[in-house]
Amino acid sequence: MLDDLLSSSLEARIASPIPGTYALVLQSRADTSVQIGRCGTLLIQPGFYVYVGSALGPGGLRARLTHHLRQPARLHWHIDHLRRRATVVAAWYRFGRARREHTWAKLLRDTTGSSIPLPGFGSSDCKCPSHLFYFSTLPILHLRGAELLDTADLIGSGTS
Repeated sequence: MLDDLLSSSLEARIASPIPGTYALVLQSRADTSVQIGRCGTLLIQPGFYVYVGSALGPGGLRARLTHHLRQPARLHWHIDHLRRRATVVAAWYRFGRARREHTWAKLLRDTTGSSIPLPGFGSSDCKCPSHLFYFSTLPILHLRGAELLDTADLIGSGTS
């Protein structure tokens, strides 16, 4: 339902395989846990999770976001594990080959109300403490130059 809305918006806004950086906002409504490969066990609690990543390969943002907006058949990335337990409610993106995910991760880490639920999540190939951040309430994101794929008011928050 919401995934279909985001997928439709994605196809309309990103028509070709352009590289870029993205931030997924996911929502969990229940306490649960999931094993994240060798990274450890992620204790999931009700609230919002923001994951940042890059899509610099041949499929670009469209391919990567399409993958993340669907329930993964095969678990490839850390986020695929969380994706089975949480719903994507928004996605931010910015075109370009620059590796902005590290800057965005620092911005999220420094955002009031942010915590790192599992060190090393999504950041096994860099020095960032994590690329996943937890917020008990829907965060207001200020990612310079990024565009919102779909607005958070799809889940009734009224923010955009």
